[in-house]
Amino acid sequence: MHAQVNRSASDIALLEGLARNEKDAIEKIYRDHYHMILHMIMINNGNPDDAADVFQEGMIVLFEKSKSKDFELNCQLKTYLYSVCRRLWLKKLNQQQRFGRQTDDLEQIAPVEEDIEVHEKRQQEFNIMENALQKIGEPCKSLLEAYYLQKKHMQQIAEEFSYTNADNAKTQKYKCLVRLKKLFFAQYKNTP
Repeated sequence: MHAQVNRSASDIALLEGLARNEKDAIEKIYRDHYHMILHMIMINNGNPDDAADVFQEGMIVLFEKSKSKDFELNCQLKTYLYSVCRRLWLKKLNQQQRFGRQTDDLEQIAPVEEDIEVHEKRQQEFNIMENALQKIGEPCKSLLEAYYLQKKHMQQIAEEFSYTNADNAKTQKYKCLVRLKKLFFAQYKNTP
């Protein structure tokens, strides 16, 4: 319960800083929330330029609201900003008529809070996986990156890593993957 109060106080301080056009407040809002908006727009037919435009428009709305004496933040700042940006993006999609009737369906996908929770959970899992990949050591890290990120074939990996053949490289990749999963789930179980 105490953490929620601190977060709200932090949100209020950020809004007050934004109203005074303080660089630190603007940068913190950007750092904390831009990736969430980028993700939402990318999975809904947008690109990074669209995300930058919509986030900027959302910040302008938030800036105007923060200066209003009547404005009261009744939810978390990230929820409010996400909701504003989502509405702006839906409006832009309707104007561009990229979707036609499907844009109406987009509004029904999930409540804002659920979208944010899903994004945060994915980001947390990504961070845990990245951490596990750093801890796995060599040659596993390079081998898994060669296969999954660089999309190299087993024969090519066997030659680069000096394995006798593609089957041996495949066996080693499997062992590395098992180790990576163990590291991932050991960390995953210990996260709140």
